Amino acid sequence: MKINGAQIIIECLVEQGVDTVFGYPGGQALNIYDALYKNSDRINHILTAHEQGASHAADGYARATGKVGVCIATSGPGATNLVTGIATAYMDSIPMVAITGQVPNSLIGKDSFQEVDIAGITMCITKHNYIVKEIKDLAKTLREAFYIAQSGRPGPVLVDIPKDVTAALYDYQYEVPKSILPVTETIHEKNLQIAVDLIKNAERPFIYSGGGIIASGAQKELLQFAEKISAPVATALMGLGGFPETHPLSTGMIGMHGSVASNKGVTECDLLIAIGARFSDRVVSDVNKFAPHATILQIDVDPAEVGKNVPALASIIGDAREILNKLIPLVPKQENKEWLEKIQSWRDKFKYTYQSGDTLRPQFIMNNIYDQTQGEAIITTEVGQHQMWAAQFYKYTKPRTFISSGGLGTMGYGTGASIGAQIARPDERVVHIAGDGSFRMNCNELCTIAHYNVPVIIVIMNNTTLGMVRQWQTSFYDKRYSQTDLDRGPDFILLAKAYGVKAYDVTTQDEFVNAFEEAWTNREPVVINCHIDKDEKVLPMVAPGAAIDNIILD
Repeated sequence: MKINGAQIIIECLVEQGVDTVFGYPGGQALNIYDALYKNSDRINHILTAHEQGASHAADGYARATGKVGVCIATSGPGATNLVTGIATAYMDSIPMVAITGQVPNSLIGKDSFQEVDIAGITMCITKHNYIVKEIKDLAKTLREAFYIAQSGRPGPVLVDIPKDVTAALYDYQYEVPKSILPVTETIHEKNLQIAVDLIKNAERPFIYSGGGIIASGAQKELLQFAEKISAPVATALMGLGGFPETHPLSTGMIGMHGSVASNKGVTECDLLIAIGARFSDRVVSDVNKFAPHATILQIDVDPAEVGKNVPALASIIGDAREILNKLIPLVPKQENKEWLEKIQSWRDKFKYTYQSGDTLRPQFIMNNIYDQTQGEAIITTEVGQHQMWAAQFYKYTKPRTFISSGGLGTMGYGTGASIGAQIARPDERVVHIAGDGSFRMNCNELCTIAHYNVPVIIVIMNNTTLGMVRQWQTSFYDKRYSQTDLDRGPDFILLAKAYGVKAYDVTTQDEFVNAFEEAWTNREPVVINCHIDKDEKVLPMVAPGAAIDNIILD
């Protein structure tokens, strides 16, 4: 039967198992929104305060579930407002489909009202993008978009659809979505055997685990593999939750603000096994001094990552879960007793710690959140010092429980992401950790949280400054605090109340404990504004460009 293009979009979304989309309407997306109105019983639409919030919410939805997140916007500024969210998803390999309205075909290229070449703009921050100029190509393109977003190394795909295409009529027939199969054709026996030989001969093996473990669902296999070869496991920021941090082999996060055990472990190991990790500059720092004694074995689904930042002697290309399942029966059981004792000595001597006392400190806040939630919350973050405290002082034991912008470092990301994560997993609880600087950027999404009664607990680490930038200015710019003081509004308590969200203003440990306990119990949207000192530091720290074991502890 013939239906219009807007209805074809709805049918394709339902085909793909989409139950929720995030967006904001506009002139060139009106046909799509009319179809959403008529199909509100089939697809839940969340109206955000801003298109950027919609893109971050779709991203958070995807990170919390592993499914494709979907956002919709109109042409021109609506589409360009998605760009930061699309780039955020691209840098962290998050499956997303962004659907944008476009001016009619007859007006394209004429500088028409609200016309931009969004496909051209997003070319370098999408896995693929499309302009659908004919109705006959619409369903096929949408199906391809979802397949590309999920297959191989995940990523965002943009589909730009002119308004006349959404109005045109065409035959539609249901199709079963194409199966997403793990990449296995590139896993060669020769490379597996090389890896086995390297592991057999290693006396100090060390595993560096990234977001690829979570993307492939390989957390159980990683645990089994690490236990069999007795290798400590350090995680990248995007890998948090991929290996249980309560396990004796876990050394925690690696990199600029990683643990001493992780950074020293990678420096002294003789075999570094990197799995689903891209050797970011925030992990590697001085590439010439990174893992200086180690042979590097790199396991990744994307061949372009192998040797890109750090030379790898050996590699296996393919899905991490499939590769580990092939390696586990091939590698011998190992003990590495002396190596593990050395790792443990670093863990014991250099724990993440702080001087507590009675002062309300960010480290105490994260420890108390962990205690009160018993490690069962989904933690979302903005970007900055609070992000690192959330990474350091909350123990992640399950995948998809730490949701944060890693590669792009997007301030303003977390509030939208917390909405997406909470809607995606309604039976779980989301705690959003924000800095006052980041929270200002997209605090308008409080109206979304309030309207849909999304029971997110927002904890603001309010130090009245851009904390991470100030920390760098203190350490490397002789305390020249250029434009980092945020000694201005808004009053976050009044702001929250203006949107109809309950809020607490806390200055002491007891006040925080009581406020969080009440928020956790009542299951409703809450803002907790925590006043902390503006000179709090994130430690340990490696200075940019220094060797990764050149660690500032105090």
